[in-house]
Amino acid sequence: MMRFALLLFDPEGYAESVTEAGMTAALAEHEAFARHLRERGVPFTGEALHPAARTLRPGPPGEPPVAADGPFVPLRHELAGFYLVECADLDEAEELARHCPIGAGIEIRPIWDAPGP
Repeated sequence: MMRFALLLFDPEGYAESVTEAGMTAALAEHEAFARHLRERGVPFTGEALHPAARTLRPGPPGEPPVAADGPFVPLRHELAGFYLVECADLDEAEELARHCPIGAGIEIRPIWDAPGP
């Protein structure tokens, strides 16, 4: 089995502009996705993220990292949350992601598993 991150993106400003009814509907969609994963026996976890971010970038040689507010790469969409799912391969991860509320898009990334001691 492999682990995959399903990175969820929302349009820029969504968190500040969504209505209470819209947020309630979005949360219901995520509850339905979590139920789908549980019914299939897929190990998973997930979290919602605030749009604010701080990034550390390499400083000049010999200098400490430089902190900056904002995402690492300028985006028109905000990283809004993620699920970590365990499944056989990328094809299965994509099939699972097709049941997730899509927002502005979902990026599916394999997770590097560090070798144990």
